[in-house]
Amino acid sequence: MTENGEHSPIHRSRELQKVKSSLVDPKSCKNHNEALKLTARKAEGEISPYQPRPPSLPRLSKSSKSVSVEETVRTRRLRNSQESLSDPVETGSSTDSLKEDQTATGGFVPSDDAPIRIDRDSDSRLLSAVTTGSPVFRDRGSSLSECERRPHSQQSDPTDHRAGPTKLRLSPVQPTGTLPALEKSFASAALRAANRIDRDCLDYAVLAREKLGERLHRNLSDSRLLENMGSDSASVNSMRSTYSVLSPIRPQDVRNRSFLEGSVLGSGALLGAEELDRHFPDRRVGVYVATWNMQGEKGLPTNLDDLLLPTDSEFAQDFYIIGVQEGCPDKKEWETRLQETLGPYYVMLYAASHGVLYLTVFVRRDLIWFCSEVEHATVTTRIISQIKTKGAVGIALTFFGTSFLFITSHFTSGDAKVYERVLDYNKIVEALALPKGLPDTNPYRSTASDVTTRFDQVFWFGDFNFRLCKDRVDVEAIMNRAVGGDMGPLLEHDQLSKEMKDGSIFKGFQEAPIHFLPTYKFDIGCDIYDTTSKQRTPSYTDRILFRSRQADDIKVVKYTSCSSIKTSDHRPVISVFQVKLRPGRDNIPLGAGQFDRDVYLEGIRRRITRELKRREAMKNQSSSSSICTIS
Repeated sequence: MTENGEHSPIHRSRELQKVKSSLVDPKSCKNHNEALKLTARKAEGEISPYQPRPPSLPRLSKSSKSVSVEETVRTRRLRNSQESLSDPVETGSSTDSLKEDQTATGGFVPSDDAPIRIDRDSDSRLLSAVTTGSPVFRDRGSSLSECERRPHSQQSDPTDHRAGPTKLRLSPVQPTGTLPALEKSFASAALRAANRIDRDCLDYAVLAREKLGERLHRNLSDSRLLENMGSDSASVNSMRSTYSVLSPIRPQDVRNRSFLEGSVLGSGALLGAEELDRHFPDRRVGVYVATWNMQGEKGLPTNLDDLLLPTDSEFAQDFYIIGVQEGCPDKKEWETRLQETLGPYYVMLYAASHGVLYLTVFVRRDLIWFCSEVEHATVTTRIISQIKTKGAVGIALTFFGTSFLFITSHFTSGDAKVYERVLDYNKIVEALALPKGLPDTNPYRSTASDVTTRFDQVFWFGDFNFRLCKDRVDVEAIMNRAVGGDMGPLLEHDQLSKEMKDGSIFKGFQEAPIHFLPTYKFDIGCDIYDTTSKQRTPSYTDRILFRSRQADDIKVVKYTSCSSIKTSDHRPVISVFQVKLRPGRDNIPLGAGQFDRDVYLEGIRRRITRELKRREAMKNQSSSSSICTIS
């Protein structure tokens, strides 16, 4: 005790040594906070252990005193860091604790002109260890005892004026084990899903690499940049309030890009490689083709899901092309029913007709911006052109840089009229006037006498009326012997297969292997072939063929019939394709997102009404069953 009533430095050193020993002791590590509080209460009224008053003259002659002071500084730094981590409301930092330490050791400062400065490198290393959740702070006793076990030569001595009289170097705290891996988004696990975007922001990634260390706010929504940096809650909340999951658009991009004018810059084209790879990384689009001779029936099936959305398909396709022969009298009703079945994900891009021949194109609504203007043409194969029961209707469009042609046709009927059907084909390929205003993507491979050579991908489907050249009894016997869907023995008698091999029809076209039964002719409402007096031979009249300018551009995924729809004497035939796409230029006239709005709204309205009725019926059924149970 000094003359003015203060504790001597030796007494304070002993008190602090007691605190240190209580922290080092494994049995008292759990109660170190209580020990500190007890020590503070003992010294209350005399001197605070946290803010001691400096004596008039420093006494640093003994090295043991400096060592104990340094240990006290280190102990207090660790204690303050632990309290900051354990308290979720705590807003202090390691820097604040360092400032407190500087005040606490102020009694040993020679004068105000030469304050003790803390090494920033050591401070940054300690701050990094704290913020990353180093295991060294999980066990206080082990950390302190490790500091004690260090040799005196590795510890900083504030009395060593040779290194610098005004600078105190604190030994960095080293972790006892491997630091845990820091997750990319440690603020919330939902960030990766909530802020994912498409992989098209290459320019933003390049800009970020050029400006090393600069954190661009707009890049927070780029998933590829998020992979290389962590996200805190503040930046994430700011991002959510500014951007959606869509890619950010820079003002210079808005100023420079003009999609309706021709552009030779592939990087700036709406139909170019960047946009194509963004929506179709493998550059293949799914095309669903269906053909059906409806036999002119007024009553449509109650449900068209089996026709367009079969249960054995994992995913819906990007394009739906439906061709109908001998269609129902109300064409608008047919289109509305198709829209009702496909739902709000799809829009009717275009529809064309030739008498009772209907051809309809549906596309995913988010892909209409990459479709060109749509053109159509018709051809009649009747001697009298006003009779439009036989002929063809074609629809042409360009999607990105790939041109498509869809043709549905109805050839001459009759078992023996093979020659007439070949004539129908020749007339259609010569007279179908397409394209009209669309640019030919490869004019060097086009011929004026064949419309199918003027497009990259061609799909021709319909009721071709080619029959099986065999008696019905023999055909049925072959069908009964067919094992595992092998229709090869039956197709040996197919007229269309023979004509295609001879090269007289559908030059350059292919057909997927057939593994389904003949689709003509059935009795209405059942799976029995014709039982009328004519006893027509079962035949593959309904077919889907395809051709491409480049080999292997079209891959067949499925080719089958829809046996569940029995309102006609024909069974619908469906096929799914994966079609190769190529980038295009902005000189292609765009459709600018046009579609049939009236059909879309009516189809969605019916879909909602049907769903409400279904729910009401289920509710009434459950109520009636409950009443029966109570009674």
